[in-house]
Amino acid sequence: MLVRRARTWLPGLLLVTPSIILIGVFVYGMLGWNVRLAMTDKHDEVSEGEFVGLQNFVDIWDQPRWHLSVNHAIVFTVVFVLGALLLGWLLAFLMEKGIKGEGTFRAIYLFPMAISFVATGIVWRWLMNSGTEERAVGLNRLFDWIGLPQWQWFRDPDWGMAAMALPAIWQMSGYVMALFLAGFRGVPEELREAARVDGCNEWGVYRYVVLPLLRPVTLSALIILGHISLKVFDLIVAVSGKQIITDVPAVFMWVAVFDSHDPAKGATIASYIVVSVAIFVIPYLIWSVRKERRS
Repeated sequence: MLVRRARTWLPGLLLVTPSIILIGVFVYGMLGWNVRLAMTDKHDEVSEGEFVGLQNFVDIWDQPRWHLSVNHAIVFTVVFVLGALLLGWLLAFLMEKGIKGEGTFRAIYLFPMAISFVATGIVWRWLMNSGTEERAVGLNRLFDWIGLPQWQWFRDPDWGMAAMALPAIWQMSGYVMALFLAGFRGVPEELREAARVDGCNEWGVYRYVVLPLLRPVTLSALIILGHISLKVFDLIVAVSGKQIITDVPAVFMWVAVFDSHDPAKGATIASYIVVSVAIFVIPYLIWSVRKERRS
């Protein structure tokens, strides 16, 4: 009996063993190395570094730039996640109504996702140029033509990070649309007809039947967008460069390691980024496992 069971699971284990080893070394091994480095006083590139425990994790909160980058990350995350969810849901709602040329519109909306954040950032850097009047380009030139006030965009001290989220919303809303569209199409027509027979108007059908069934899709989209926004780096650098006015933890980490030559500080910031992403991802994984067990 034992030999038969081994013949059943042993080939599968041998097949996935190389992947397990690679993930263990290059993912979890590197995470462990990063945490170990964050617990040392290696604040230059030549010293060995002594173990200091959680001292670096506490000291970083005394730095004004860290507070600024965290606040920027929060603003960016809120605007990006809500904006992409709302726009993606609206596009899916319109597509779900069966408009003509649906396949073409789907391709158009999904196309930005095929572009890297670097390419998106370069284009939107021109679109959100803060030049005004005769030096206006991009969107400010368009606003000048139609008589609207020109903006500072990402250079605005109050709304700069909200403007920085616009390129990310443009790029990821098509993906969210695809998720919601699949959710809309997965709602049985019989449930909608039953709600209409019970006296629900079209808004009531969506409010009491369709939207509750889209909660798993919404949660999945929230997790995906949330972890993207918390570790965003390439889009910020492509649009504005390494500026304080658009600083986020990932950019601060790069500056600490490669500009300030402080490996321990960079590892500390990286550890905080990993923890923030885990706060989003781990509850979702637990919920997914429990859902599979129930089904």
